[in-house]
This record gives sequence, structure tokens and C-alpha cells, in this order.
Amino acid sequence: MPNRLAHETSPYLLQHADNPVDWWPWSAEAFDEARRRGVPVLLSVGYSSCHWCHVMAHESFEDADTAALLNEHFVAVKVDREERPDVDAVYMEAVQAATGQGGWPMTVFLTPDAEPFYFGTYFPPEPRHGMPSFGQILEGVRAAWSDRRDEVGEVAGRIVADLAGRSLTESLPADRRPPRPEELHTALMGLTRDFDAVRGGFGGAPKFPPSMVLEFLLRHHARTGSAAALEMVQATGAAMARGGIYDQLGGGFARYAVDATWTVPHFEKMLYDNALLCRTYAHLWRTTGSDLARRIAVETADFMVRELRTDQGGFASALDADSDDGTGRHVEGAYYVWTPEQLRAVLGEKDAEFAATYFGVTEEGTFEEGASVLQLPDTDGPVDAERVASVKQRLLVAREQRPRPGRDDKVVAAWNGLAIAALAETGAYFDRPDLVQAATDAADLLVRVHMDWHARLHRTSRDGVPGGNSGVLEDYADVAEGFLALASVTGEGVWVDFAGFLLDTVLLQFTTEDGALYDTAADAESLIRRPQDPTDNASPSGWTAAAGALLSYGALTGSDLHRSAAERALGIVTALGGRAPRFIGWGLAVAEAALDGPREIAVVGPQGDPATAALHRAALLGTAPGAVVALGTPGTEEADAMPLLKDRPLVDGAPAAYVCRHFTCERPTTDPEELAERLRG
Repeated sequence: MPNRLAHETSPYLLQHADNPVDWWPWSAEAFDEARRRGVPVLLSVGYSSCHWCHVMAHESFEDADTAALLNEHFVAVKVDREERPDVDAVYMEAVQAATGQGGWPMTVFLTPDAEPFYFGTYFPPEPRHGMPSFGQILEGVRAAWSDRRDEVGEVAGRIVADLAGRSLTESLPADRRPPRPEELHTALMGLTRDFDAVRGGFGGAPKFPPSMVLEFLLRHHARTGSAAALEMVQATGAAMARGGIYDQLGGGFARYAVDATWTVPHFEKMLYDNALLCRTYAHLWRTTGSDLARRIAVETADFMVRELRTDQGGFASALDADSDDGTGRHVEGAYYVWTPEQLRAVLGEKDAEFAATYFGVTEEGTFEEGASVLQLPDTDGPVDAERVASVKQRLLVAREQRPRPGRDDKVVAAWNGLAIAALAETGAYFDRPDLVQAATDAADLLVRVHMDWHARLHRTSRDGVPGGNSGVLEDYADVAEGFLALASVTGEGVWVDFAGFLLDTVLLQFTTEDGALYDTAADAESLIRRPQDPTDNASPSGWTAAAGALLSYGALTGSDLHRSAAERALGIVTALGGRAPRFIGWGLAVAEAALDGPREIAVVGPQGDPATAALHRAALLGTAPGAVVALGTPGTEEADAMPLLKDRPLVDGAPAAYVCRHFTCERPTTDPEELAERLRG
């Protein structure tokens, strides 16, 4: 019989709907049931593309004996961390505080009052490498609950008290100010110390794409001219693009590399990674004109549209790491790797030999069982472009015949906001109106399905139906960021209005008077602790994303309320930027924009006029950190409704651009080249 998860919309929860474990979704009813029965709660948190989540599910949750033990002595609750990042964040903080590490699947045992008392991540079905089996853990927790319940309650109480005592307010500077130039320079020096000058990136293995740090470095270079900042971006961008972490056939980036050389990836592909990296490479091209950066930006955008776009116009969350290897086994990376024999079967002997050399495929392999990920060697030698294109196309066609990785097709508001920004800008830079249209379609979906009448957001939807979970801070902030980027590209002021609705909710529901922000709304479900984390992880934190969107909105509209809120929020960057720059990269990027103004560019002229289009393009391609762009025709109702465009006339009847800071403008120009020069950082 299906368990209670059969009625959920999350693909991850539905993967467990036929388990013999009597799963409950996260709900008050689950904890009421634990109280009624007098048993503890097993909280299991994961996500659909998580490799070890699948492993533990197969080993333990599909096992009848394990399920019987769980069902008799526990209430089992399954949570999709991507649907409920608030639940995940609260208990992950407890796991990391208790064990010094975290990860997924996350396994936490709770009292019926949702207080945690025992923690872990993956547990094997049998004792292994000094790790107890999952069955042993269940028996041990059952015995402790039965025989030492008072002690368990005391432990849980101490953990909850410790979590409640953690506050970020004391980390904020007394005057709640953004970082000064010298503090951003200190952050640059910290990144320089961590930079891997040989292989690119920061730190050692595993290596994660540092997209937000790279954006900070690009903006720092634009503002200061720092050659070191740009060199770190170029080296890291090239290393990732040429490594196995990048799909050399179909485009798009895997989640991270398990080694320090970007060679062997953890093969899951996430929407947020690809959206952030697409935008980063587009900005790198904007700064340097690099052909490699241009190709990666466009290919990554095309990957998102081709592989992740849903029938409703939004973007799915992820592609799994695992797929069928053709023998019925689910193997990580099976869809993406090649052996020399497989190359010969597709290409023939001569082209297979060429492809093996070009893509670094060896008999020993870089992956399991002699298979290799494809890489792009860094060589200055001549390349037969036609032959490379032919080989790639034939391999791609052959790969399409393999069993595909599973797709988590729920639409997450925050990640779609990131994708909207990336696709809109990439489409504008490279004359790809289809990408701008894809961004617009996703934005339309968010408005129609995710936003309700009072500008509150649903975090997820699936098949055009909103999930029952409220948006968290990153949803409001990243969607506002996407809408503002789309407005700059299309000139449609309605997207600024929608962003304003969302940001007003941020100010009312997520922001405190002292400038701190919480991840959940003031009227959200009460957990054992209200989650609050300003550090950037795989994507911008809600805190730093809100600071960026508030700053841009204030620049477009002249709202001092939003500008002041952004500056107060940047106080956390002042506190943390020098100590941990790798983990607050987006906050540092926003701080660069605040230092530069950000610059406000009003482009006025008739729609469809080539001169207007030339000025608009020059404005979008400017590298001034965080610059905002408004486009409109003077005298129209829409232009008059946009504060940055109001009272900005044509110049001698010709389209013109006004470059401003804090709504104080320089002399307007009608010359795109002059405008471009003014916006070079």
C-alpha cells in the first residue's frame, strides 16, 4: 500500500511513496501521532538528485525488516530539503554543531515536540568503516527512548537552548554600514591566499564552482582595475570550462568536482549552479571578449532551456547524477562517461583515436571501470573545428540513446529567479531573443502560479500547480533580482512593479529594525528556531540576495527606504567579508555595487529606433558594478511611471542616455561609444 507521500507533489517524496516505511510528510499531524503513541520521530531529509539519498533509500527504506522496526517504534517523517529549506536549515545547524559536519541524507531523531536529540547523515545497512548500521542506530535510539527518556529530554532541551542562543545581531557593526574600499581589498587578499594558481578555483578537493566569488572579483576589477582579481576569474573560468565538471557535449555544469583539478564531477546538474555560472561567463565575456566565455555562457543557457524547461515555461530543479548503465544498474555518471571501446563503436577507429586525444579519454579511465569523463585539453595547437563539431554531434546523438538521468521537475521560485536573470542578460548580449523570451515565460509563470493576490510567494510548483509551502527569503529576493534584470533587458516596467511588491514583503516580513534578515517570514510556521543564515552556499543566501535586489530597486526607483535597507543588510558583509570571503561572495559583489553607486542608466528613445537600441545595448554591456538600466519612450505613460525615466527628454530629437548616481545625472549622450566609455567600471 502506498504511504502518505503518495499525495505529495515533490518528486523526491513521491520516490518514497511505495516504500514499506509508513512515511509522513512534515506536518503537525505527524507530531501529534508521535505524542499519541509515545514514540520518537525519525526525520529524514534529502532531495531527488542526491546520490547517497538514493543509496540509503534502496538499502534501508526499501527493506521490509528495517521498515517494520521503524514503523513499530517511530513516526517516520520525510522532507524534501528543496521544498522546505527552513526545516532543513534548522536541523542541519544542529547536526553540524553536534558532529562538526553535515550532508544529505540528513538523519535526525526528534522528540514529539520536534526537539532533536540524535544526529547523523547516511548510515549503511551493515556496520562499515567504524560506522554503525542504520539498524543498530534504530535499536540504540529505541532503547534510549524506552529506558532513559528523561535523559533524552534533557539532551534535547540543551540542544534547543543552544540553538536559540545563537544570534547574528552581535556580528553586525554598530553603525550597520556597508564595507568600505579597504575592507573589500582585505576580502580580495583573503581570496588571493586561497586561490589555486595551478588549477583555478579556491581551496582543495572537493571543488565547487565559485560563481558568486567570481562575480565579486569581476566587479572589483571593474571598480579598481585590479589585474589580480580578473586573473583569478579568467583562470578559474577556463579551468572549469575545460574540465570534466562541464558537459563537453551537451553544455551545463555538474554540481562539483570530487578532486582539485575539476576532472571527476559529482554528476548531478542543478538549475541554480547553471543559472549562476551562465551569468558569470556572460559577464566575463562582457569584460574580456573571451570566445571561450561566450561559448560557455550560450551553451549553458541552451542546456537550461533544452533540458530543464517545463511545459509550463518554468525551469525544473535538477537532473540526477545516476542513470541506468544499460544493464539495469543505476550508476553515477553512466549517461556522461565514455570508454575507448564506446568511442570506436560510435566513431570508427580513426575518429575515435582523434576524439580520445581531444577529450582526454584513456584506457585507464578517469572514472569507474575504465570510463572517462570528457575534458577539453588546454592546447594552443591548431584544431580541426569541423572534425571536432562532427565528432561532438555524433557522440551527442549516440548519448541520446542511453537511459537518461531522472529529472526533478518541480519549479523552485528562487532558482527560477536566478535563471530569469541569466537568460535575459545572455539573450541580450548575444542577440538571442529566444533566450529573453524563455526568461519572460518563466517570469510569467512565477506571477501566475507562484504569486498570490497580496504578493506572497509559493516556493514551489509542479505541472502548473503551486505547492503548499510558503516562500522563504531567497525566493522573494532571487525572484525580484530576476524581474529587475528582465526589466533592464526588455524595458517593461511591470517587472519593476512586481519586484517592488516582493521587496515590500521582504521589508515587512523578513527584516528587523537593526538590519538583520531572517530566512522565514514573521508569520511563517514556528520551528524550534527561526532560521537565519547570511552566508552564501551553493546559491546566494536570502540575506545577501535581498541586499542586492533592494539596492537595485532603490537605484531604479529612487526609493531611499529600499536603499537604506540594503545598506543595513550589508553590515553583515562588513563583519564577515574579511574573515570568510569565499562564503559571502554575493554579499561582496553587492557591496561593490553600493560603492560604485550603483550607476543608473536611463535610455530614452522611440521603441524600434536603431539609435535607441544601440544606446540600450551599450548600457547593458557596461561593466560598472551592479549598474541598473531603464528603457522607455519619453512622454509615454509607462516611461512617466518609471522614476529613473521621468523628465529625461530626447536630446535634439535624438535618443539619449543619462548616466546617474543617486538620481544625479551627468550630461546626456547620444553616442553609444561615449556611453560605453563612461560605463567601463
